[in-house]
Amino acid sequence: QLQLVESGGGSVQSGGSLRLSCAVSGFTLHNYAIGWFRQAPGKELEGVSCFSRSDGNTYYADAVKGRFTISSDNAKNTVYLQMNNLKPEDTAVYYCAADRLGGLGSLITTVQAMCVRVGYDYLGQGTQVTVSS
Repeated sequence: QLQLVESGGGSVQSGGSLRLSCAVSGFTLHNYAIGWFRQAPGKELEGVSCFSRSDGNTYYADAVKGRFTISSDNAKNTVYLQMNNLKPEDTAVYYCAADRLGGLGSLITTVQAMCVRVGYDYLGQGTQVTVSS
């Protein structure tokens, strides 16, 4: 059974850092693109960063470019989101997601599409990140 379990959320002051972890089980990182999405109060789910280990492509939303870094530890089957210089507008529930990219005729065929269209096959339970000013 495929599972995504996030951890690492918390409360920090503006300018601080957090590292989120997404432990995946039931599949290997090579077969799925992994993304981090977030949902702020009263707002829709949005893509933050998505990457594919199979082709090495990575996408970052403009709002986090230069501050967030997505990475993976294949031995641990874990994906990370390092978040630096956090801002109050980064406050949200952060979700880890997996997508097969193009599976079953899906229009989500690239990591950019996964993030921009918020496309996923599987979604974790989320972890809260709160940034105070």
